[in-house]
Formats: sequence, structure tokens, C-alpha cells
Amino acid sequence: MEKREVDVAVIGAGTAGMVAYQQARKKTDRVLLIEGEQYGTTCARVGCMPSKLLISAADKAHEARQAARFGVLVGDVQVDGRQVMERVRNERDRFVSSVVRSMESRPEQQRLMGHARFLDAHRLAVGDHTEVHADRIVIATGSRPNVPKVFKGAGDRLVVNDDVFYWEDLPESVAVFGPGVIGLELGQALSRLGVRVRLFGVSGGIGGLRDEKIRDYALKTFSEEFCLSPKAETRKIERTEQGVQITWVEDGREWQETFDYLLAATGRQPNVDNLDIQNAGIELDDRGMPVFDPYTMRCGDSHIFIAGDVNSDRPLLHEAADEGRIAGDNAGAWPDVRAGKRKTPMSVVFSDPQIASVGLTIHQVDEKCRGCYAVGEVNFEKQGRSKVMGKNRGLLRVYGEHGSGLFMGAEMFGPAAEHIAHLLAWCAQMRMTVSEMLAMPFYHPVIEEGLRSALKDLHYNLQAGPQVEEGCMDCGPGV
Repeated sequence: MEKREVDVAVIGAGTAGMVAYQQARKKTDRVLLIEGEQYGTTCARVGCMPSKLLISAADKAHEARQAARFGVLVGDVQVDGRQVMERVRNERDRFVSSVVRSMESRPEQQRLMGHARFLDAHRLAVGDHTEVHADRIVIATGSRPNVPKVFKGAGDRLVVNDDVFYWEDLPESVAVFGPGVIGLELGQALSRLGVRVRLFGVSGGIGGLRDEKIRDYALKTFSEEFCLSPKAETRKIERTEQGVQITWVEDGREWQETFDYLLAATGRQPNVDNLDIQNAGIELDDRGMPVFDPYTMRCGDSHIFIAGDVNSDRPLLHEAADEGRIAGDNAGAWPDVRAGKRKTPMSVVFSDPQIASVGLTIHQVDEKCRGCYAVGEVNFEKQGRSKVMGKNRGLLRVYGEHGSGLFMGAEMFGPAAEHIAHLLAWCAQMRMTVSEMLAMPFYHPVIEEGLRSALKDLHYNLQAGPQVEEGCMDCGPGV
């Protein structure tokens, strides 16, 4: 085996790993980036970008079918599954190729391909060809789809989200298990593209929503568009000549239906199980996961750091980049370890209507404020710009603290949630009060006026402002 010595070894060349490598390089040239199989991030290959390509095609088909209500007659809408998937694959490959080019532009002596595993706290075996001794190590190995054993009954018709983006054509039917972010986005997109879909859940949740009032609204809305079984007890999954036969119990009755494929969208699991992490000399929790500080990314008091989806803390690209930056800075500057700034939590589900969460959840607000909080809300069914666009479905609820008047968090199911979430995240990070937020400019007519309506309702419920009057004249019509 070839032997190499470096100051910093980064395991994994995804978003977190690449950023950690770049940051560590600012402190030392003795850096090595180790990748197991191929360059190209999860986001580019099988995550954010290909899923949005599929969703965009689905939205176009849906908009065409809805055009008649605006007096625009487009006739019978036809979806060419092969063309849809060809565009998804081609554009996906362009995103991936840009990432690969970026990686291959790095000095060759600072890159190494092969699966890494710990021999001890400082030594890594990479494949069967290299032993690396590193003073500091960053674990950034990402995650992969979690597939429960019960799904194995689907045989060769069992797929995960990674597989979908390699399809050459759209199937006739798909059973989607898991109504979280991935399952909801892909399930709705496939349905709008003409695929017969049923989305299965267990606990009654949808899209990661925590606010029960918004969750119930979202469940009702989605169930009007495609088959949704949010509280299903799966009895049997069997591969048959016709496809995958699923037997489940719902509302006290047994049901049975056959699909071409079973799509497992039941979360992701961190890639630590093949690292021989037990040899790293760091504390592990009862799941075998490293115990770490989310502000320094440091595992205990060791020289090992962990960043990105592998730590299961905030599995989002922008968070992975931030964590990689903190881990890379600290690994490079070792032993000078410093806490990095973490941004206000924000998440978006690109369903239609969209789902967004910002800051603290309603349950976290209740705990932090010890019950001394208020809620403001707006229903988008009568919101002016939303009605103009034919997007008037949804609910936004904002949370504020009594006494201080601080904005604490929000959850939304509705139009333009991805944009409103950014405004709210900026306000939360600046620790703005509801009064200060209401003093900001709002144009007319825009969907963001709905946000102002919710904030006014919250202002009143915090006993900090007047009751919202019907037909507010300074807001313009339809607000």
C-alpha cells in the first residue's frame, strides 16, 4: 500500500466536503480530498436539481390543463414521457458536469478516489491502494435513501428517488411510500405528468409540516388532486406478473391495488456504516453516530469534524455548505477551534402549493416562550394577487413572543412560499420585532401583502397593535 501523510483529510467530495476542502486549503497545502466513487454532488445528480426539472415539467402540464379558466383554450394536453425524462437527464448531466469539471481542476495530488475507512484515530485505508495518515479529519460522506425491509417484496420494481432520474420513460403507475419532502415532490410531479399515483403515509403527516392547522389544510388540498393515504397500515407488498401488489388497511377497511413501481421515499440514512467509525476513537451515540458540536462541527474534544448530510442535523444544501465551511476552517486552523455562525433554519418543499418553514416550529416556540406567544394567520383564498393568478389556496401562520414582540418563526402552505420564506428568515436572523417587520415596504398588488395581513393579525394578538379591519384602505383592494 502507498502511504501518504497530510495535515487535513476530507472524506467525501459532496457540497460539505468540497467547501471544507477549500477552507482548509486556505491554511495548509497538505490537504487531501477523498471521494468514494464519482464526483458530482447529491444535489446535482439525484437531488435538488433533477427533482426541480421533473417538477417544472409537471407544473407546465398542470398549468396548461388549468388554462381554460382564464379563457385560454389549449385543447387536450399530451405528455410525452420520453421527452420529459430526456430533458431531465440532459439538464441533470450538465449540472453534474460542471461539478466534475470544478473537482478535476483541483491539484491532482490533493485528490484521491476510493472508499475510506478508519484504521485508528489518525489513519485511513483508502480502497486497497493507499494508507493516509492525517493530523485532522473531516467526515463529509453524505447520506443515501433509507429502504425498510418490508419493501423488499417489490423485488425488481422497488426504486428510490435516485433511480427516478435515470428513467427513460414515465411508467403508468407508482406507489410512493413516504409523504415527506421527497415523496410529496415526486409524487405530485408524477401525478401531474399523467402517472397514476398513490402516496402512502403512516402518521398522518405531510411535507414535514408541524403546525396542525396548516397540516390539515394541506392534506385536504393534496387529497383533492391525487390519491393520498396518510394513515395506512401496510399489510403486504408482493411482486406479481402485473407489477407490485400492495395490501393495506385504511379507515377500518382493507384495500388492494397494483402499481408498476414502488418508490421508497422514507427518509435517508447517514453514510457512516462503512467507515469503521468505531476505530476513530470518538464518542458514538446509541445509533452509532458521532456526537458533535453543531457550532464547531467537532466530534467531542477530538481532531475529527463532521459536516453535511452525514450528521443528520440539517440535511439541506445551504446548511451543508455552512457546516463544511466551519469544519474546514477549524480543521485547517487546528488546534484553534472556533464556533461558527449558524443561520436561521429555513426549509422549502417545492410542491404546489409550496410548503415553507422558518425559524422555530410552533412547538419550539411554545417551549421557548413557556406558552407566552401568539399566532397570526392569513388564508390565501381571498388574497388579491393570489386570486388574480389562480393560486389562491393556502395558509400562513406566524409566531411572535409576548412582551418582546419578537418574530419567532412561521410555517406556510401556499403560493410563493419559497420567496416569503426568505423574507421571514432574514427578519428572524436580524431578530426583528413584528412592529419592525410591519414598518417595511409592501408593494401592491403582490402575494407578500398576505404576509403583511398575517403580521397585522399577530401584532393585534400580541396586544401590540389595533385589530385588523375589514377592507383595509391603505392595503389596496383584494387584500
